[in-house]
Amino acid sequence: MHTVFSRELKKGSTELLILALLEPRPRHGYDLAKLIESRSGGRLALRVGSLYPILVRLEDKGLLTGRWVEKPGERRRRFYRLTAQGRTVLAEQRSVWLDFTGAVNQILGGEHA
Repeated sequence: MHTVFSRELKKGSTELLILALLEPRPRHGYDLAKLIESRSGGRLALRVGSLYPILVRLEDKGLLTGRWVEKPGERRRRFYRLTAQGRTVLAEQRSVWLDFTGAVNQILGGEHA
């Protein structure tokens, strides 16, 4: 049985997940949503409608840029890529996340008094 994580827990990590998925290459919003769902084994699902405001916010912050791409016979899609600032913020957030999860895991796996 898969665990469905609370909205509060997901909310704090969504930007980090998006930045991490854009690190290797540009992607469009639907691709990002599907990757989050598939790589989490279905435990994390992000509605495409809630994804786009996050992408706009990240773009407004200068962490990514988007451009429209049209291919014959396909829908027009907006592809997002990390900026240099986005890569810096991703590295910082990844470090903070690893420290945080390490501390939580230490507590959860620690001996009980």
